[in-house]
Amino acid sequence: MSAVGAVSSCFSLRSCVWLLKPGMQKMSSFGLHTAARCAAKDYYEVLVLGGGAGGIAMSARMKRKVGAGNVAVVEPSKTHYYQPLWTLVGGGAKQLAASARPMESVMPKGVEWIKSQVTALDPDKNCVWLENDTKVSYKYLIIALGISLHYEKIKGLPEGFNYPKIGSNYSAQTVEKTWRALQDFKEGNAIFTFPNTPVKCAGAPQKIMYLSDAYLRKTGKRSKANIMFNTSLGVIFAVKKYADALLEIVKDRDLAVNYKRNLIEVRADKQEAVFENLEKPGVTEVHQYEMLHVTPPMGPPAVLVNSPVSDESGWVDVDKETLQHKKYPNIFGIGDCTNLPTSKTAAAVAAQSGVLDKTISLVMKNELPVKKYDGYTSCPLVTDYNKVILAEFDYNAQPLETFPLDQSKERTTMYHMKADMMPLLYWNALLKGYWGGPAPVRKLMHLGLK
Repeated sequence: MSAVGAVSSCFSLRSCVWLLKPGMQKMSSFGLHTAARCAAKDYYEVLVLGGGAGGIAMSARMKRKVGAGNVAVVEPSKTHYYQPLWTLVGGGAKQLAASARPMESVMPKGVEWIKSQVTALDPDKNCVWLENDTKVSYKYLIIALGISLHYEKIKGLPEGFNYPKIGSNYSAQTVEKTWRALQDFKEGNAIFTFPNTPVKCAGAPQKIMYLSDAYLRKTGKRSKANIMFNTSLGVIFAVKKYADALLEIVKDRDLAVNYKRNLIEVRADKQEAVFENLEKPGVTEVHQYEMLHVTPPMGPPAVLVNSPVSDESGWVDVDKETLQHKKYPNIFGIGDCTNLPTSKTAAAVAAQSGVLDKTISLVMKNELPVKKYDGYTSCPLVTDYNKVILAEFDYNAQPLETFPLDQSKERTTMYHMKADMMPLLYWNALLKGYWGGPAPVRKLMHLGLK
């Protein structure tokens, strides 16, 4: 999640919410996709697929726009998780229970919750298919299906999680195993991985490495540990300003970074991790581990693969500035399931929700969307139990910072914002459809400090 309202005491949560309420803009009109609506058991003016951050935020916004009875959310899960907290859960700084709430409690009151799974999309007939051959039609569709984890694409997983010494902060079922592996560490390699696929929160695979380093120092075990970050990428972070700062930390703390290394197998019974060298096809390396944190390969949800709403890679094909579908004007996408060329984070969802709200408002009036999403996303890079580098950037991997200070520096204030302020903002503002990212606060703070 990104920064807003935590560093200066003059920005309370209430003032943030007030500042970030959406406005309206108007432009020339255009036509909607007008295929005949298919006969269905149910029909909603706005149908939202997915009950994650993007789906709940947009359903709250749509409720205010068209009325609760005209909005439905398709989501099979009974629990909603604030996943950015899992970095701290894996590092022992927070409890898993603090990240979870019943789905019913975050669903906007009066909005229909369809407790099912989407099995197919038929955009030419303005309907979707659910389990048990149930068909639901819509006037407007918002796709917020998130991203799928694929532990099974690594040989030896997910069954390897039944063994000790291995965990993953990307799943509610495995995040607490990360903390146990860290606590049980005695001597040897502590290995942290980054897969050869798009991932959500690309900074998370190394955040747990920094926390593990800090924990081992505090417990007197650091001298017995060889900490290793094996990443499929060629850089430690995509934005140079923050990458430079992270490389200094890596050097100061004696952390080993191995580029172009992709985890392909875990031999949990032997505590061995096998990596392919992406620069030398066919060449593999086997490392013994005392602790292994796995970031799984990820991809679009299965229902989107080869779907008419998706690009050839399976991501929802939307305009990167308006979030409107490139072919179907009454379909929109938000968050991790889209092909927006920016990092997949909850902070990006917040910024996208404000833009999408305005886009849909204009589309409903047969007007042309004009609000442009600049690719804003944020990654609070946790570097210690009380330090964070707050990375904020745009489509061009250029810093797009909220606060008038050097955010590439480790700061305790940013840690408390990450650990304490952002969960409050998530539950009480983003999910209720009142927070559209930090842009208004960013402008106000910079104007006030000129």
